Amino acid sequence: MRKQFFFTAPKQLVAVILLVLASAGTLQAQNVQTTAVPFLLIAPNSRASGMGEAGVAMADDGWAVFWNPSGLAFQNGSEVSLSRADWLPKFGLPDLWISHAVYKQEIEELDGTIGAGLTYLNLGEILRTGSGGPDVIDRFQSYEFALVAGYGTLLDENLGIGINARLIHSNLSPFGTEQEQGKGVATGFSFDVGMLYKPQSVPIPFTDYDIGGRLNLGFNLSNIGPNLTYIDEAQADALPMTLRVGLAANLYEDQFNSLTYLADFNKLLVRKHPTVTKTKYDPFYKAFFTAWSDKSFGTELKEIVIGTGMEYWYGDPKFVGMRFGYFYDEFGPRKFLTFGAGVRYDVYGFDFSYIAASDQHPLADTIRFTLLILWGGATL
Repeated sequence: MRKQFFFTAPKQLVAVILLVLASAGTLQAQNVQTTAVPFLLIAPNSRASGMGEAGVAMADDGWAVFWNPSGLAFQNGSEVSLSRADWLPKFGLPDLWISHAVYKQEIEELDGTIGAGLTYLNLGEILRTGSGGPDVIDRFQSYEFALVAGYGTLLDENLGIGINARLIHSNLSPFGTEQEQGKGVATGFSFDVGMLYKPQSVPIPFTDYDIGGRLNLGFNLSNIGPNLTYIDEAQADALPMTLRVGLAANLYEDQFNSLTYLADFNKLLVRKHPTVTKTKYDPFYKAFFTAWSDKSFGTELKEIVIGTGMEYWYGDPKFVGMRFGYFYDEFGPRKFLTFGAGVRYDVYGFDFSYIAASDQHPLADTIRFTLLILWGGATL
């Protein structure tokens, strides 16, 4: 389906598209248009999406390059995985979709595991018209993508660290105007740093129980990088730098059954300074601190977005999995239930997830599909 915009200024087109993305819940409601490239916040894979979009403390497959690159440190073998979803299905736009791909490979010489990923958001064909009428002046394809490469290694048997480097390209409009420099096209970069703690021994005081090997703690600071410039540096937009912390707890496990609980806590670390004519942003190295102090402490805590869920597996080895979760944003529209399932057979796997929300919610009925292949000793 073609979209028509009666704008000639790329900055206006950027605003329209970001409004569409933000209305779907990729940003917090009070921070609509707070950042550039909000597609970087979209959960990529069906497995984590089915668990309330939580994954920072699990990160036990190739999708660790999104959730927490330090998860690569604990992984063996190789994996390739593909994921796709029609985005904002309630808008009824068949050419609005997002796809992801990841690859991981254990490298003994590097004493760790490397990962790579691609995210591609297709925004469809857009018709450019003049302000004086509906005549089409030009038409163009609008899209955004990001390429990421990561590495994870163990500091000891309990602690892994990881890093990502990411290239970002946003092609919203190839046209400029006489009033503004540049076009609706921007290229930038960002980095991620993460840690994953998987203690082998955690004795419970005053008891004989030890929950070692059943509790993970994760940390990931993603999209660290300079502001993205579409028009000029004075109007540059901040990247969606996000702090994720979380836990994963194995509640039950025997030969054929396992049950895991996950919880993620996410905070968007962006500080903006609105003026009459434009909005300016603190650089990322400053926003890491100022994003916690521009509102009252209570409001800052309420801005923390929570994703929580559970995963059950049956089989030896794991064969069939079931998932459910809940995603909660205090201020924004992102309040929804998630469900999912998966199967594993030999080296192959398939997962899907479903978002259950009100009929008016643009993310309602979103379905993700993920296919994966494991080899070289890789296991779930």
